[in-house]
Amino acid sequence: MFYVYILQSDKTKHLYKGLTSDLKERFNRHNSGKVISTKSGKPWKLIYYEAYSNKTLARKTELFYKSSQGRMQLNKKLGLC
Repeated sequence: MFYVYILQSDKTKHLYKGLTSDLKERFNRHNSGKVISTKSGKPWKLIYYEAYSNKTLARKTELFYKSSQGRMQLNKKLGLC
């Protein structure tokens, strides 16, 4: 399985969107400071994820959520607007 996930920083409230095949391990790496792009925002909480059996579809979804239209849709889905 492949997971598209959304983290929110408790410190900055910033959202981080990512893709992984091991959600638990990747989440732990974010919170232990081993991911350079999220190190300054820790601690992080997992606020949303979707599971896919196809890596290509998961990657397309991740890229969509990183686009302006995807961010708007995600904000509505998460009730952040």
